[in-house]
Amino acid sequence: MLTRRNLYFHHKKDAEMIEKVSALYKLAEAYHFNIVTDYKKANIIISIGGDGAFLQAVRKTGFRDDCLYAGISTTGSLSLYCDFHIDDEQKMIEAMTNEQIEVRRYPTIEVTIDDQTSFHCLNEFSIRSAIIKTFLLDVYIDDFHFETFRGDGMVVATPTGSTAYNKSLRGSVVDPLLPCMQVSEMASLNNNRYRTLGSSFILSGERKLTLNVVQDGNDHPTMGMDNEALSIQHVKKIDIKLSEKRIKTVKLKDNSFWEKVKRTFL
Repeated sequence: MLTRRNLYFHHKKDAEMIEKVSALYKLAEAYHFNIVTDYKKANIIISIGGDGAFLQAVRKTGFRDDCLYAGISTTGSLSLYCDFHIDDEQKMIEAMTNEQIEVRRYPTIEVTIDDQTSFHCLNEFSIRSAIIKTFLLDVYIDDFHFETFRGDGMVVATPTGSTAYNKSLRGSVVDPLLPCMQVSEMASLNNNRYRTLGSSFILSGERKLTLNVVQDGNDHPTMGMDNEALSIQHVKKIDIKLSEKRIKTVKLKDNSFWEKVKRTFL
């Protein structure tokens, strides 16, 4: 980490949080890091809060793949994206002074709406009915029509996002070393008229997923990118693929993805 000296802190600006992070600012300055107020000038971006704060930090700073992200937890425990606890200064000092810091790379997905608006997701993209009524999606894998989905919605998750919304839908937990995305259904309708796979499925990073919203009067779905709602209301086509962007994070000893999964769920 010694080659990266420009540090940007992302956190809430309320008085309670400012008081909590004041010691971190002093610690960074003591180890000769330059604290910048413009994230574009940073090569280390640190979120303070929880996993939600980390997701927001990545999004608000533009999914930069030329810098290092790190998460500091202010809650009672560590989490998937937070490798440090705000009270554990020694662990942070070890990372600051380590000349051969290892880097972990998390895959992201790129989502394009109606061939116009594009954005990235670190956890997942979700689409669901905005009213109490099922809606229809024609699902294409590359140019192959795979199924017509009728139900509440779908979640397309990255490997790290497989432990979040996807897991609550009984999707699989996927190793981030596998460049892929996972598609999981929300309350699909399966009967003599409508039929879907009925389980989550995993697509290679070489594939493209296309969701065409069938225009049947329920074509204003709610869409989410990670933990943020998308303001676009009317949509016809959604293209999703694995992005070339990888989010770099600090890789610490005895803190692999699977150790985090065990820590969180077992």
